[in-house]
Amino acid sequence: MSHPIIFDTDPGVDDAQAIAIALRHPELDLLGLTTTYGNVDVETATHNALLLAELAGREVPVAQGAAAPLVKARHPPPAHIHGANGLGDIELPPVRGQADPRSAAQFIVDTLNARPGEVTLVAVGPVGNLAAALQLDPTIIEKVKRVVIMGGSIREGGNVTPAAEANMFNDPDAAARVLTAGWPLTLVGLDVTHRCVLTGEHMARIEAGQGALGKVLAGSYGFYRDFYREFLGIDGCCPHDSCALAWLLCPELFTTSRGHLTVATSGDAEGQTIFAPEGRGFIEARWSRTPLVEVCLGVDGEAVSDWIADTLA
Repeated sequence: MSHPIIFDTDPGVDDAQAIAIALRHPELDLLGLTTTYGNVDVETATHNALLLAELAGREVPVAQGAAAPLVKARHPPPAHIHGANGLGDIELPPVRGQADPRSAAQFIVDTLNARPGEVTLVAVGPVGNLAAALQLDPTIIEKVKRVVIMGGSIREGGNVTPAAEANMFNDPDAAARVLTAGWPLTLVGLDVTHRCVLTGEHMARIEAGQGALGKVLAGSYGFYRDFYREFLGIDGCCPHDSCALAWLLCPELFTTSRGHLTVATSGDAEGQTIFAPEGRGFIEARWSRTPLVEVCLGVDGEAVSDWIADTLA
């Protein structure tokens, strides 16, 4: 079974690992990469997306998108996590290709209209491009096959604030629009991505199996690993963005629940994803006012990490 996908991304070390899977896995048909700010500024994200595809020997459309949040001021990219260049500050070869002339939002709209009911959107950064696509053409809600979002947190708490995960916090207004749009949606958040660890042994296998791309993945991994050793006390890294693809291809490795999502857009809880399980009553009905979605709450983290390495080895 082939899954045609658009991969919306802000590469980023863990994005690079996920892009490698999207380029490599035989069951994924990567129709395009759309870029956004987040881990890096959007120009660097576009550069990195073009580079990663070229290193893999693939010609994939790359459409540049959101440079800033819908409403709030943009925070500086987290260079202490991903490096100033997004790939661990390793030396990178030049890029030959150029971005698609369309905006990311227009690319999404055009692709979904050309292949209604077939294409899955996988978004692993701030979701401004998806919000912009909804603004351009609200009918894509009925034309997308599924939307998979890496972001948010149901029980885990936040990673950039006590309450919020980075992608949601970076553009909570876009997240509030996208997560409540009414399209088929699965949220793959910190509740599962923090249970997965890509070890040095995994990365050695990936480096050996990915040629020129493997050298970039392994080089950037070292920088990311140092951050996780200090931040979470683990010897490895959490492959957040790859988990979204793991859910798409191996849903049996995850435990999910249906319910209603909202996103706080201001105040101390800004960017928090709030989940009301399906059928559970609360003191007011407003907690269940949004469309039903699916959220990931549990995972076989070792199996997912092994799957990533097996796919790329």
